Amino acid sequence: MKNYIIRNVAIVNEGKIEHQDILIQKGRIVKLAPIIDKLTNHKEINGEGLHLLPGVIDDQVHFREPGLTHKAQIATESKAALAGGTTSFMEMPNTVPNTLTQELLEQKYAIAEQDSWTNYSFFMGGSNDNYDEAMRTDLSKVCGLKLFMGSSTGNMLVDNAQTLEKFFGNFEGLIATHCEDEATVKANLAKYKELYPTDEVPYDIHALIRDVDACYTSSSFAVDLAQKLGTRLHILHISTAKELDLFGSSLPLAEKKITSEVCVHHLYFDAEDYKTFGTQIKCNPSIKHGQRDALLQGLLDDKLDIIATDHAPHTWEEKSGSYWQAPSGVPLVQHSLQVMLDMHLQGKISLEKVVEKMAHAPADCFKIRERGYIREGYWADLVLVNLNRPFTVTKESLEYKCGWSPFVGKTFGSTIEKTFVSGELKYDNGEFIFSEPGRRLTFCPRK
Repeated sequence: MKNYIIRNVAIVNEGKIEHQDILIQKGRIVKLAPIIDKLTNHKEINGEGLHLLPGVIDDQVHFREPGLTHKAQIATESKAALAGGTTSFMEMPNTVPNTLTQELLEQKYAIAEQDSWTNYSFFMGGSNDNYDEAMRTDLSKVCGLKLFMGSSTGNMLVDNAQTLEKFFGNFEGLIATHCEDEATVKANLAKYKELYPTDEVPYDIHALIRDVDACYTSSSFAVDLAQKLGTRLHILHISTAKELDLFGSSLPLAEKKITSEVCVHHLYFDAEDYKTFGTQIKCNPSIKHGQRDALLQGLLDDKLDIIATDHAPHTWEEKSGSYWQAPSGVPLVQHSLQVMLDMHLQGKISLEKVVEKMAHAPADCFKIRERGYIREGYWADLVLVNLNRPFTVTKESLEYKCGWSPFVGKTFGSTIEKTFVSGELKYDNGEFIFSEPGRRLTFCPRK
């Protein structure tokens, strides 16, 4: 393991930007100071003109392994994450088979232990039938329990009221929910299938089938149940202005019992973009009309706590089908930080707020040990970015196994220059260095 000194870099951390040197030894941040004396056996990196951020922690990705490896694998998608400045991910349980037993959960960890470029954690899945098994989850080693309160892959729709109450009332860790009301979606689907019985369908119909009411009905039910039972609830991918009223901002994040996430595609795209991108941006919950500005304001007001991706790749052949045939999901993890840095360059959000919502907040929300901040003693998960060096996305620059992105052809205003994972320089201006796999995230006990 190499040791590093990064010189004269603008460090963005804990609400401040300061020019400092940073010393990295044995994988950890050892010292932050205006000037650090030269040391032998340390590689020096000139950070002048660059910004150093804590690595992004993405709390919602679908890396498709096992069972759907024609779309993606832990190795390919974590490599893409690395290239985008994401140093830790939390992956969802709707793989094949669904992650509904402790044995299947540990099988995913075993794959990541060999293949992941970045740090990792995997959610245990909940279903109508696996309550006892889910309750065996080791909360010091697993990020939480995922419940689908809306249609999903396989046997993962939790629609039994008694089972939901048992999970919400008794699970001691974080419960993350996908909230779309199944009855509302089914009724809308039947209505629009009757209106458009052929494949000639306007793509923005997706925003009408998976509409605002479907999201709010489910999210409000989850919040009411969590308040009643004292659940540590985290609602994923909020996509409507109406849902913002469900969340508060009066408490510090670390003290909140109910938290929320917004995804980059709901901040970046609007339903008008279906005309350009079609099924490429078909996802659940849908990208809707006129919600984007309110979601950004909700983020700035701290009603929305975390920025994530819901990275969900499918093959180009699958996404090239008609609206009715194409699956929902967008590959996003390689460019999420650049999307938010562009919003910063456009004056929409401060750099300090980007870091808060993409690194600090996930660490606090999930109580991750010694990551998410640039602090002495913490693991050196770091990303060096150049805000004055534009980067154009090409098909050749993509690391996704699916090989496509709605951002192909887009020029971002910033470039991800280097990414460190646990003190290892693994990405360096387009070059990848696989020195050792990432590490399993660990979590502090909840109080």
